[in-house]
Amino acid sequence: MIEVRKIVVTVEEVRHDGGPALDAPILKGSVACLVRNPFAGRYEAEITPMMDALKPLGVECARKLLDALGGDPGRIEAYGKGSLVGASGELEHGALWHVPGGYAMRELLGQALAIVPSMTKVGGMGASLDVPIHHKDAAYVRSHFDGITVAVADGPRTDEILFALAMTTGGRPHARVGGLEKDAIAKWDGQR
Repeated sequence: MIEVRKIVVTVEEVRHDGGPALDAPILKGSVACLVRNPFAGRYEAEITPMMDALKPLGVECARKLLDALGGDPGRIEAYGKGSLVGASGELEHGALWHVPGGYAMRELLGQALAIVPSMTKVGGMGASLDVPIHHKDAAYVRSHFDGITVAVADGPRTDEILFALAMTTGGRPHARVGGLEKDAIAKWDGQR
């Protein structure tokens, strides 16, 4: 059921964002996987078997991204996921990534208590997807509210889905607007 055409891994090395140079760059990466949409062009009532079929791909993509970011799960502070469905599909086809993408990252990273933020939309070839990112252990750590734009020039084709994962080794480079700080996470409930 799962036919992968292409996997694209991208890593940004953020050294500053207009302020002083950071002591160590923040790595911010994404993995995009273009998969044939078996439901393209028609309505299918029962699509959840594909969710289970995507689980190995979720693990593969999470591993590729972690490796591109240095391979150390302990360095990852934030994450997100998303999907971009080709024009012959529907939003619900992109939602199939919730479990395979989110749980793959959470399992790989060990302690990852916060829900994985997500974005799904329908778009044409070359469209971009803004994947939301927040802290992996506490969703209210404001310094880690961020995102990464994912795009693949030749996808998704009309009968494809682009599934994406994102991870970072830090928050915004010069965060200074208050809120819960990562060192003040206390409840360990995924929120605060």
